[in-house]
Amino acid sequence: MALVDIIMPQMGESIAEGTLSKWLKKVGDEVKRDEPIFEISTDKVDAEIPASDAGVIAEILVKEGETVAVQTVVARLETEKGAFVGGEPKVAGPISAGKEPARAAEPVATAAAATSGGPPPKTESTAPPLAARNQSTADASFSPLSHNGASFEERIRTKSSPLVRKMAAEHGFDLSGLRGSGVAGRVTKKDLMGFISEGIPETARTASMHAPSGAGDGSHFPLPEPWPGDRVEPMSKMRALISDHMVASRRTSAHVTSFMEIDLTHVARLRARKRAEFEAATGQKLTYMPFIIASVVQGLKTFPIVNSSVAGKNIIYRRPINIGVAVALDWGLIVPVIKNAENLSLAGITRALNDLAARARSKKLSPEEVQDGTFTITNPGVFGSLMGTPIISQPQVAILGVGAIEKRPKIMPGHDGEDTIAIRTCAYFSISFDHRVIDGAVADQFLAYVRKTIEEYPEGGV
Repeated sequence: MALVDIIMPQMGESIAEGTLSKWLKKVGDEVKRDEPIFEISTDKVDAEIPASDAGVIAEILVKEGETVAVQTVVARLETEKGAFVGGEPKVAGPISAGKEPARAAEPVATAAAATSGGPPPKTESTAPPLAARNQSTADASFSPLSHNGASFEERIRTKSSPLVRKMAAEHGFDLSGLRGSGVAGRVTKKDLMGFISEGIPETARTASMHAPSGAGDGSHFPLPEPWPGDRVEPMSKMRALISDHMVASRRTSAHVTSFMEIDLTHVARLRARKRAEFEAATGQKLTYMPFIIASVVQGLKTFPIVNSSVAGKNIIYRRPINIGVAVALDWGLIVPVIKNAENLSLAGITRALNDLAARARSKKLSPEEVQDGTFTITNPGVFGSLMGTPIISQPQVAILGVGAIEKRPKIMPGHDGEDTIAIRTCAYFSISFDHRVIDGAVADQFLAYVRKTIEEYPEGGV
C-alpha cells in the first residue's frame, strides 16, 4: 500500500499559485485514474484536475477557496482501498527501491513543471503530524535553489502573476523592490492593492507612461455598506480577475468604438445551401461565427496595425493571427484562442472554434489555450443584444463585438432604378479600438473591409 501526494499543479510557466475552488471528491471517496477530483482557478484558466492513480481519498489538506503555491500537497490518495479504515489512512509503507515516487495529477494537455526543479517529496513510512508534513512539504518545494544566478526566492518574487505585473506597471511599482505575503515574499494582487491604496515609498516606484507621477494616489469612492436584508457574497476567483482586467484595460487604452451594419443575407443563404454537405464532410456544426472569423482574419492581414500591441513607445506587429473568442459560462467569461487562424480553412476554423468552446464549458482547457491572443471577438448578439462597446483585452489593441443577427426590412435599389423594400439578414458590428495607435479612419476602413468580405464571401470558400 502507498499514499500518493496530490499537489497543486503549475498551470503555465508564469503561474506560481492557484486557488482550489471546489472539491469534486471527499475523504473516503473512491476515484479512478484520470477522474477529476478537484477544480482550480488561476489568473489564466479554470480547470479540473484528474487523479494520477486509482484509489481512495485519504485526507484533504487544503480547503475550498484557499490559494496555495504550486507543488503544495493538497490531498493524499490511498492507492489500496483495503488500507483505508474509518476515515483515517493507515501508515503508508516505504516506496519500493527503484520505483518512481508518485507525482501529482496534471491537467489534460498541459504539463505542470516543478517550480523548484526537483521531484515532489517522497512519502515516508511513518507519517508525521499534519502541521509538520505541511512544513516539510513547503521546505522541500520552495528551497532557495540557485537558477541562472538568482535564488528561487528572487525568481518567485519577480515572477508574480501576469495580472499583478500589469497592475504594477500601470501604477509605476517595481516588484523587485517589494516584499509581499506570498511564497518567498511574492507580491500578490491583495498586497499590490494595499500598496496602491496606502501609498508606497518612492524607492519602489518606477517611471511608467501609464502611471505618471501622482497616478494611483487620488481619492477613491468609499466602499458601500450592506443594508439590512442584503446578501453579501465574495467574488469568485474568475469574477475578481475579470473585474481587475476590465478596470486595468480602461486605464491603459484610449477606448473608442465605431459601428457598422453588416448584411449577412448572402452568408445565410450560402450556409443554408452548404450546411448539410459541410456537416457530413466535417462532422462540425456550421454557424455564422466561422464566416465572421475568416473575414476578420483577412482584415487583419490587410490592416496589421489592428493585430498589434503597444509596448511603451513601440508598436509590436504580431506575425501570427490568434483569434480569441469570448465564451460565456454560467460562472463567468473565458476567451479561448484559435492559434494561427491565418493558416486555417473555414472547416479548420469551425473545428477549432467548436472544440475550444465545448472544452471551455467543461473546464478542460489548458492555460496555453487562453493565452497569446492578438485580436478578440465577442458575440453578445446570441443573447439578443443589438450592439455594444466591448472593452479591449490587453495587450491587444482592438476587439470586435457582434450584435444580434436578425431579419430586418431594408431599402434596396431595384433593377428598374426604383427603390424597393426587402427582407435582409443583418447585424450591427462594433469595433472598440485603442486610439493611441489606431486612428478612427483606420478602424472604420478595417471594419468596412470585414463587411465587404462577409457580404461577398466566396462560394468556394465553404
